[in-house]
Amino acid sequence: MIKYIGSKRTLLPVILDAVRAVEGTRSVLDLFSGTSRVGHALKAAGYRVFANDHNAYAAALATCYVQADAENVIDDATRLVREFNAIKGSAAYFTDTFCVKSRYIQPKNGERIDAIREAIAAKSLEPELQAVMLVSLMEAADRVDSTTGLQMAYLKSWSRRSFNDLELRVPAVLPRATHGKGAATCLDAFEAAAAIDADIAYIDPPYNQHSYLGNYHVWESLVRWDKPPTFGVACKRIDVRDRRSVFNSRPGFAATMGRLLNAIRCKTLLVSFSNEGCISRDEFESLLASLWGGCARVTTIENDFKRYVGAKIGIHNPRGERVGRVGHLTNKEFVYVVSRETPHDPLARRIAESCAAVSR
Repeated sequence: MIKYIGSKRTLLPVILDAVRAVEGTRSVLDLFSGTSRVGHALKAAGYRVFANDHNAYAAALATCYVQADAENVIDDATRLVREFNAIKGSAAYFTDTFCVKSRYIQPKNGERIDAIREAIAAKSLEPELQAVMLVSLMEAADRVDSTTGLQMAYLKSWSRRSFNDLELRVPAVLPRATHGKGAATCLDAFEAAAAIDADIAYIDPPYNQHSYLGNYHVWESLVRWDKPPTFGVACKRIDVRDRRSVFNSRPGFAATMGRLLNAIRCKTLLVSFSNEGCISRDEFESLLASLWGGCARVTTIENDFKRYVGAKIGIHNPRGERVGRVGHLTNKEFVYVVSRETPHDPLARRIAESCAAVSR
């Protein structure tokens, strides 16, 4: 999967164990799906997954890794990967914007991205197969990029991997989950929370003021293929200025998060957050405990987590000169497990005990 600052790779065992602790669970809503790493793992474990994200690149990843089933798309995807890998390059919007005006990918690979993306558009593929091919192209581009994993900037000198030739591979599409076909949506989080029923909701909101659209604008333009005007040295999409998430506001985060939590229809919540987030652990636990009229039981699982690789590089000015030192290279990731506590329902206590065992 693509390099991603919000990846939950190291948290997957904790998340899966927490879901398994809730007896009778068949379906999970992943409300901020990102790369769909969590949704993909849950689908592999047999759960029916509803994956949602308001960015188009994330919705494509979710359609590929959650909604599409291997038995329906893998043969066609394999054939198309062979066909598209034989296409020669032809410079156009992507090359000019992201290889010449900026330096995310070397022009030789940008030209092939342009040609392959146009070929995908010309095929008018059905949505699930199209998403699989877009993800194949996105991941191929990610393997030859020249960044530290974010698209707010690019490296001063070409990365070693950027000299490799672009090559598509068939994504790791899974067969249909035991508990039913998954679904991917590209909705505002509040709309998805109010519309989708599941046994558990997994919530991984933005932690700070940086938008994922701005962090991964190249992938957004590659998937949308709307060829928008850009601004700045990083050649960000012009709508990065306007399509800002309400979750990226530190002053308003607690109220926004509270409104979202109260809109969710699921009986059990899993929430992941960082100690570098907009509110503290104590504040988040208080917010969660106030749910359902104060009848929520909250269990917190704490994990150490390496910071984004850019932290290791240090703080530099626009001329590339080191101007500051990074204070720490690790942070803490919290997984909050929230369930309804009632006098006649021991479910919350069972979940708490199971998750406490996981945290030990």
